[in-house]
Amino acid sequence: MNCVKALLRVAVLFCLLVQPATATTLEDLQAGGHLEVTASIRPDGTLVPGQKLSLILEVATDRWFSGGTRISIPEVPGLVIVQTEQFASNASENRQGQSWVVQRWTLDVYPQRAGEFSIPPLRLQVQVNADEAGDVAGETYSPGVSFTTTLPAGLAEADHWVAAPAFELDQKFDRSLDDLQVGDAFEREIRFQASDVMAMMLPSFEPQEQTGLAVYPSPAKLDNSNNRGQTSAIRVQRISYVVEQDGVYRFPAKDFFWWHTDKNELQLLTLPAVEFTVGSGVGASPGGGLPFTRAQLLVAAAGLMALLALAWLTWTFWPRALPAWLNSAITGCRDQWRALRNPALPQTLNPGSSAGERKA
Repeated sequence: MNCVKALLRVAVLFCLLVQPATATTLEDLQAGGHLEVTASIRPDGTLVPGQKLSLILEVATDRWFSGGTRISIPEVPGLVIVQTEQFASNASENRQGQSWVVQRWTLDVYPQRAGEFSIPPLRLQVQVNADEAGDVAGETYSPGVSFTTTLPAGLAEADHWVAAPAFELDQKFDRSLDDLQVGDAFEREIRFQASDVMAMMLPSFEPQEQTGLAVYPSPAKLDNSNNRGQTSAIRVQRISYVVEQDGVYRFPAKDFFWWHTDKNELQLLTLPAVEFTVGSGVGASPGGGLPFTRAQLLVAAAGLMALLALAWLTWTFWPRALPAWLNSAITGCRDQWRALRNPALPQTLNPGSSAGERKA
């Protein structure tokens, strides 16, 4: 029995002696200076609402990563935070003569208003090989970051704008608008394209209703692409039209605001107006104005006749109740008006002459 106890004590002592004195948690690795997590916002200059910002997360270790890293994105009021890249950018650095491995993650951040923002620490799932301790996996957090966006004076009165280094728009039709006849159909395509934005942030286009021209808009088609960190967005709006009557039709010009983030200045892009004629051109007014209906014309005619009757009654009877000087002025104007209505020449060439009398 004594021999068994002695063997057990030796086994326990041996286990204690060979127990590695290395860290076994991510907190220990960070405390020992073997794991670092940093966060920053770029760019750090003048920022406007709608502008794309980059939240850069760097996870670095003097060991090596033995598994994937997962990022939990928080919800921040007034911010749209998107992870468009599913893989980190890996690099190696020499820090004080020691080799470090770095994972660089980039999240896209779009502020939706002007003001101050604070992004809380992000939770990261990390797995690092710690030499004798083997793989160490767990949760760690990035530092929180803050930034401010301001609204330039040029955007104070704008309802919507695109904040991007590049923005363009155009429109086209699937057929010529010359020689259109009643019953013809055509399609109008309006295309918006910009860089460093998301397609849902591009402006929408609402077609204008026009009498004599049926309008059938299709749902907008949104497309986002990412090439080596450069995001591009396209929004395509297609509208089908069917001609229902002859007339002159006009699609009015429309302006769109663009804040050029590279130049920090406001620019204006215009969708040009388009005018075309169907058949004889009679039946609709350009610019989409609604023509008067028969009932509206009758009401307008009745109102005009009532105004004329009221004016005649006032002209004929009202001056009697006015002061003498005003009555005299109105009477004089009435007499002059009646004189103008008389023929310029008499009915006979020589009124009062004997020839005229005999002729009469």
